[in-house]
Amino acid sequence: MDMKRFCPHSRSTLLTATPDILRIDNLWPFENLRKLQLDNNVIEKIEGLERLTRLVWLDLSFNNIEAIEGLDSLENLEDLSLFNNRISKVDSLDALVRLQVLSLGNNRIANLTNVIYLRRFKDLRTLSLAGNPVAEQDDYKMFVCAYLPDLVYLDFRRIDDHTKELAEAKHQYSLDELKHRENLLQAQQEDEQARREELEEHKAAFVENLNGPFLFESMYAEDVEGSKLACLPGVGELLETYRDKFVIICLNLFECGLKQQEKRKAELDTFSQCVQEAIQENQEQGRQRITKFEETHLLSLSAIRDASELTTLETRLVACRERVAELFNSLMMLEMQLAEQLEETISLFERNIADLVGLFVENVQSLMAQCRDLENHHHEKLLEAAINTLEKTVKGELDEDLPDDVRALFVDKDTLVNAVGASHDVHLLKIDSREDELVTKVHAWCTHLLDQIHRDEIARNRKRVKEISQYADHAQRELDALECAELLD
Repeated sequence: MDMKRFCPHSRSTLLTATPDILRIDNLWPFENLRKLQLDNNVIEKIEGLERLTRLVWLDLSFNNIEAIEGLDSLENLEDLSLFNNRISKVDSLDALVRLQVLSLGNNRIANLTNVIYLRRFKDLRTLSLAGNPVAEQDDYKMFVCAYLPDLVYLDFRRIDDHTKELAEAKHQYSLDELKHRENLLQAQQEDEQARREELEEHKAAFVENLNGPFLFESMYAEDVEGSKLACLPGVGELLETYRDKFVIICLNLFECGLKQQEKRKAELDTFSQCVQEAIQENQEQGRQRITKFEETHLLSLSAIRDASELTTLETRLVACRERVAELFNSLMMLEMQLAEQLEETISLFERNIADLVGLFVENVQSLMAQCRDLENHHHEKLLEAAINTLEKTVKGELDEDLPDDVRALFVDKDTLVNAVGASHDVHLLKIDSREDELVTKVHAWCTHLLDQIHRDEIARNRKRVKEISQYADHAQRELDALECAELLD
């Protein structure tokens, strides 16, 4: 689509000037566009609209579009016209959560189930399906009114309350079933969303999947030898005891992580509040000084314009320039004081957050050490049980019938000891990996946070210094221009 074919009607509206556009593209410069009219063309595919996130009104009527697509970024769209195209299915509109008006007349929609899809759009008030095969069905109007009860206009006609009541009564049974399924689905989606949010909270505390047997189960997920050894006499009870104690340690670590996260968050909130208060107080002092300066400056400019003698003019100009320089120095001094104050605040925050992170890491290492101790103890008990089983096997005193793959471990003592050792190594590796992952993440978070704080402060300081310099330069240029004008006169 050639940009030369467009006539920007306004900053927020774009209309096509020629009726032969084949493809939608080159719209990326129009990110602030709110209305786009591309009707009466030969467009076959909806595309190229990804950057138009502020679009509210879109007209693609009278084209050759066969499928609804390419609208996923248009979350603000309220009015969509796809009238007179070749569309046979209503879908791929999920992102249009604010949709109020939908025109799909004169297409190829034949199935009433397309209407059910539109129930998800809670703000939809106007719908046009006239000219589709579906509109020829006897139950068309009643079906639409029943399944879209909030609809106000259907095919350009207002729906009266009596029609809505009749439609609801006619389809009450199927509607009740549908509402029940929708409620179940909504509850399921809400549960999934709650779980996702909860998981994100746990990740923010670096203790995700530590509020249960997840770590313990992961140790055995890749432990082939451990699964075999679990069949040995007495090992089941050992495993159950081991699991219970291991999970308790994980839960302690999980609770510790959440508490430490709250402390880190509180520390960060306090720091942010202190920074904002310091900046606001400093800005208020700066505004007061600028206001006082401008009151005097305006009077001085008037006095300069009224000066009749060159000596008087020069004296007043010098005085004005001195006041500008004085204001500049005063504002820069304020900024310097603020920068020093914030530097101290940041340094204090760095120490506090480092202490909190260090304490958390110490707790993590202590609890993970308990996990390793527990694993070592279990390893000893498991090895003891395995050797006892081997001795019974050699003596023919083993009553239990073991699977063949387990019996293969009892060919000799070395094979058995190696199997128990391999299982032990897998478990220790999992524990060490989880500890390393947690410690690495919390240190990385701390480093990133502090780096970002320093970058933000540097950017703030540079911006403020630039603002002060620009203000002073503007005042000086104003005086220079006035001086030139007076000298010319």
